[in-house]
Order: sequence, then C-alpha cells, then structure tokens
Amino acid sequence: MAREGLINKVMVANRGEIALRVMRACKELGISTVAVYSDADKNALFVRYADESYNIGPGPARMSYLDQDKLIDVALKANVEGIHPGYGFLAENTQFCRKCHKNGIEFIGPPPEAMELMGSKIDSKRSMIAAGVSVVPGVTEAIPDHERAKDIAHEIGYPIMLKASAGGGGIGIRMVPDEIEMEKALDSIKVLAKNSFGDDSVFIEKYISDPRHIEYQVLGDKNGHMIHLYERECSVQRRHQKLIEETPSMALTPELREEIGEQAVLAAKTAGYHNAGTCEFMFKDDQYFFLEMNTRLQVEHPITEQVTRTDLAREMLYVASGLDLSYAQEDIKQIGHCIEFRINAEDPLNQFAPCPGKITRYAEPSGIGVRVDSGVYQGFTIPPFYDSMVAKLIVWGEDRNYCIERSKRALFEMQVGGVRTNIPFHEVVLEHPAFVSGDYNTSFIPRYNIMEQVVEYYKLKKMGQGNAQKAAAMAAVEAVIVAAAQSNVSK
Repeated sequence: MAREGLINKVMVANRGEIALRVMRACKELGISTVAVYSDADKNALFVRYADESYNIGPGPARMSYLDQDKLIDVALKANVEGIHPGYGFLAENTQFCRKCHKNGIEFIGPPPEAMELMGSKIDSKRSMIAAGVSVVPGVTEAIPDHERAKDIAHEIGYPIMLKASAGGGGIGIRMVPDEIEMEKALDSIKVLAKNSFGDDSVFIEKYISDPRHIEYQVLGDKNGHMIHLYERECSVQRRHQKLIEETPSMALTPELREEIGEQAVLAAKTAGYHNAGTCEFMFKDDQYFFLEMNTRLQVEHPITEQVTRTDLAREMLYVASGLDLSYAQEDIKQIGHCIEFRINAEDPLNQFAPCPGKITRYAEPSGIGVRVDSGVYQGFTIPPFYDSMVAKLIVWGEDRNYCIERSKRALFEMQVGGVRTNIPFHEVVLEHPAFVSGDYNTSFIPRYNIMEQVVEYYKLKKMGQGNAQKAAAMAAVEAVIVAAAQSNVSK
C-alpha cells in the first residue's frame, strides 16, 4: 500500500537498469509496479522484479517500447495511475505525454508545454535570452537557405556549429570550419534532422573550441518550488556521447558554482518546468553558456544522488503525486566526490562497435562507496535492438583522489565475460595525467588518442591471465599514456 498522498500504481515504460531503478524507488514507497517488455527482454531482471508484467511485442523498439497505443492499452488494463518513461524511448515525447493525460494517467515527468519549448533548441534559446540566461552566441532563427547560412556565419565568424533544432543525444550537430564546407554540411544536417526527428530546422551557433561540458540537475514540484542539486562534469565524450561523469567539477569555483546553479533554476522556471530535468552548459575561461535542457531523468543522475544524499526517482514520484519537494535549496550540500562509468558491451578491436551477446560471467564490485545500477545477470543475453549498456558503476569517495583510487579497485573487481566491454577504456582514463589532474575538456579523447591507447591496453590485458600480468600490462600502457601527454605538451 502506497504512503498517504502518493499514487498507488506505476507502469515503467522502459527497460533495463532504469526500469529497475524506478521500480526500487516505488517499492520503498509501497507503490505497485507494472513492467512492459519486448520478446527480447522476457527474461530480464526488471520483468521479474515488477509486481505485474506485460509483453508488448517483438524486439525492435518501434514494435514494442515505442508503440504508444500498446503502452496506453496496458496502462489502462493494469489500472495504473502513473507512467514513468525512464530515459530514451518516449521520455521526451510530447505526444505520448498528452496521450497519458488524455487517458487520466499521470506522466511522471514535466508538462508537455515545457517539453515542447525545451525540445526546440531555437525556441528555448529565444526564451532563455528573454529571461536573461547566458547562451552561446548565435541566431534564434531556422536557416532557410545556403545564402542566409553564409551571411550569418560571416557575422559570427568561423568556425561555427550547425545544429538541428529538434536534435538530441549528440545527433544533428556538426562543426563547420569555413565557407567551403558550409553548403555540403547544411544539406547533410537538414536531411539527418528530417529523418531522425521529423523536423529539418537547423540553426547556427558560434563554435567554442575545447569547452568543458557542465550540466546542472534541477528539480521542481507543481507548487512552485524549484531547486538545483549542483553540477555534473560530462566532458569525457566520444562523438558527443558521454562515457564518464563526475561531480563536483574541478573547473568551478564556489562562486561560479552557485551562479550557474541560479541560472539553471531561472531557465527551468522560465520553461514552466516541474519534476526532474537537466540544464546543460558549455564552460570555458570562466565563462558559461546555456546549451539546452534535457526534460527527463539523466543516465548519470546517480552521482548527484550520492554527493547530495538525495533520491531523485523518489522525488519524481512525490512531484507526480502533487506533493512538495522534500528539500529546499539550503538543504542541498555536496559531500565528497563521485564518478560514474558507463560499462557498455563494446568491442575495442572493432572500433568500439556494440557487442551484444550472452553474458557468461558476471560479478559486480562492492564495498564502501561503490554502487552498481544494472539490469543484467550471468546468463542474460544482451539484445541487439537497444543501447549496449551493461551497467553503471558509481563510485563515491571523501575527495577526488580517494574516489579515483576506489574506482580503480572497483573496475578491477568488475567482471563481465562472454562479451567485450569498454572497461579497459575506463582503466586507461583513470591513469591519464590530464584526467587525474582534472585539467581536461570535451577534446580529451581525440587530443590524447585515448581510443588507440585503449586498443593497445586491451590487447595487453588479453595476453595475461593473472593479476601480475594485468599489472604489467597497465604499467606498459601507463608509459604510452605519459609519452603521449608529454608529446602533446611539447607541440
């Protein structure tokens, strides 16, 4: 039985570790849970964990997790009061949000109007400028043709960024270094935007080279309370996809930390937002610029929970039930340091391509300061239809140095057999001088040729079977890392 004032039954319209994460929060509050699953996920942990489970079709997402009518039918059949979309799939789909509301079901997320505003990078940028939020220099209009694009680029100055207004997840972004590349790039982005998002609107921003990517967690209720839970540094990226996140960021002074937090709250209030969301900023030379707002729970939310001692999934359920937030801004403090590692089934020897398959061995690290959010187990087969994430390894320490050393231990203990993973990537990053010092940015991976170093390290690891061999392999790759760093500095 749910606690007084809370919705009684929730369906999670998602899969894997995030479905399990939300269901655990529900369990602690006495809320009944409903899972939906595809044929490919029939043996998944989240299906077993839920109070009720319903098959919604074949493996491909368009025939299951993205089928809005099927999801609504199950929700009505199961008499749920709320639907939590997790992240990905339909989490930022305003049509699905409105379908939930139309059928008397609470969408556990922001209102559709806020999603629409922030889903359009052009419209959101206009509203942020009007509210006084600092944004990246550029224009707030869709580019109609090549001539207008060239005119704007000349005004701003090359290099520039072409961005799909409806883009997300790193898709629909392209840097254009000069006018020669402009025409081809614009046509390419417009086609990609149309095919990916159904909207070919593209706009131009000034390209800021080698920034840091800083995002702020915000949380608001339906009664007008809005707070931030400080920042996450997300600068370790490959092709705009985040791989490692940490909090606090080494780049921010206490004064800047509070100032950007106030800007994040202002942005969320301007959008008429409630529930959990993330305001993303670029940061360079003590200047920050609002990029966009992700109107959902983020993959990396656990590190915020660990350093602020909060439960974001629980707060989302409170907000959906019409209750006040459990916290005021003055209650939120940062305690210690936390890093999240996305453990993906990827093949380092095949350009880190997804590597689905059966997990023949699986052991999670444990001990003080270590949390693992996962939806797999030994014997589970990772389907080829979805994201290749195996688990999220979240490590907390009293300070950053302690957190890094504990992370090395946790990664050493993490065992995944049967599929190749990117664990070697994380081990290499933790030894790199630039990361260890905290002096890195979004160009970290290409600047230091990290992926090439990971391949070499992976080969060395495969040659050894025991701890001594692994230590020797790590020592060898450390020499490569240091040499690469010194070479870069000397240029």
